[in-house]
Amino acid sequence: MVATVVIVFLVLVAALLAFAATKPNSFRVQRTASLNAPREKIFPLLNDFHNWPAWSPWEKLDADLKRSYSGAASGKGAVYEWEGNKKAGQGRMEILESSRPGKLVIQLDFLKPFEAHNTVEFTLQGKGGTTDLTWAMYGPQPFVGKLMTVFFSMDRVVGNDFETGLANLKAIAEQ
Repeated sequence: MVATVVIVFLVLVAALLAFAATKPNSFRVQRTASLNAPREKIFPLLNDFHNWPAWSPWEKLDADLKRSYSGAASGKGAVYEWEGNKKAGQGRMEILESSRPGKLVIQLDFLKPFEAHNTVEFTLQGKGGTTDLTWAMYGPQPFVGKLMTVFFSMDRVVGNDFETGLANLKAIAEQ
């Protein structure tokens, strides 16, 4: 009886691992919002990491979050590092491309609670006095990431945070 249970368990684990292996090698999470503000008003909120505490959904995860800024004051070469509790984790962001007022590309490196290296892009499409702001994150998805997506949707988890951040940006930009 015990041998049968062990065999069934091993077959289920093997099936789970095989299914995870079929997941894509990369991921992309993206959300877009329309803001009733020109790109020129929104772009500085993104381009200067000192402005992120006002709108980023992750800034409120730890009241004692340690932040440090280095490199350029804003734009290309600006660096933001943080270290916090288990929810906030530890990581680093660096602006790689700053094309005012339409595009921002950031290298995002998570160190804790897990290591990951991704790219974040903000694209601002102006339409008269409004702006369509797209927030995307993409990167490689190693096997552990593939296995995690069997149990939860990264698009839903991170996408919900993006929606919160875009709503916060909308509220600030439309004031």
